[in-house]
Amino acid sequence: MKHWQELEETQPTVARVLQNSVIRKRLAHAYLFEGGRGTGKRAAAFLLAKAFLCEQTEAANPCLTCRECRRAESGNHPDMHVIHPDGATIKVEQIRQLKKEFSMRGMESQKKVYVVEEADKMSVGAANSLLKFLEEPEGESLAMLLTTNAYQMLPTILSRAQVMSFAPLSPDRVTRALVEEGYNEKEAGIAAKLTSDLTEAEQFFEEQWISQAREKVIQLIDDLILRPFDSFITLHETVIPFFPERETVQTALDLMMLWYRDVLRVQVGQSDAIVYIDQEEMLSKQAFQLSQGKLGNNLQAVMDAKRRVNANVSPQLVMEQLLLRLQEG
Repeated sequence: MKHWQELEETQPTVARVLQNSVIRKRLAHAYLFEGGRGTGKRAAAFLLAKAFLCEQTEAANPCLTCRECRRAESGNHPDMHVIHPDGATIKVEQIRQLKKEFSMRGMESQKKVYVVEEADKMSVGAANSLLKFLEEPEGESLAMLLTTNAYQMLPTILSRAQVMSFAPLSPDRVTRALVEEGYNEKEAGIAAKLTSDLTEAEQFFEEQWISQAREKVIQLIDDLILRPFDSFITLHETVIPFFPERETVQTALDLMMLWYRDVLRVQVGQSDAIVYIDQEEMLSKQAFQLSQGKLGNNLQAVMDAKRRVNANVSPQLVMEQLLLRLQEG
């Protein structure tokens, strides 16, 4: 990411706030960028770092040609430091080393920048050490902490940094991003409806998981309509073994909900908005067979099942009872 205009496409509020702060030279000494993976936190942090270090910004955009920009762009700027978890956590020794670096005179200028990725993984000692650093910043410095779990950060750290929340990506944007990376469009659309986190969406494609998941859910719903007596066999022999854990059962229920919503879209003439784009013929048949009242009951049954799974009820029992409700209508 080279310009704020690129960030405005996905995070307009964050882009405007940071851009105006650069123009007015009123940057906070510390920011916390929080939001899901794939929402642009890291790219925004590095763009802000370059704008902070740049010798000749233009409308808050780094020039990308001065010595400061070139070094920051290459990842070799001596006054820009990036901290990653060392194993499972960010350790206190890493923060101490950072403080040592900051105690030295800037090599290129008086400005220093540091970025802490996955800041929620700081050990207690590291967090407390960083807290003192945030309370008493040395010289002209800029700190950026990145996290997907702001609720796991110390409240005292949150209170000393300006929190910038990165909004989830829209399903259309996630779908386009996945397709651009070479993933199948029909499965990209499903993944984008299941999560707004681009990294999590990509994980659905590991070992063709998303393709198999949708096929098993489609088979179960098809059996419910055409072969109701076979649906319990399909549930126990096909669906439950594939979705064995509470989290995966939630995904199966999300896939079922997306299906019934597609049937409803076909009924009201919104076929261009369906998620199961390769199943329009089957969706049309079910749209003809099922009344809107029945569809509403089915959607309510699936939502109730999701709540019961969250309430720690046995996932297998929840799925069995869901099938009975769907059969009864």
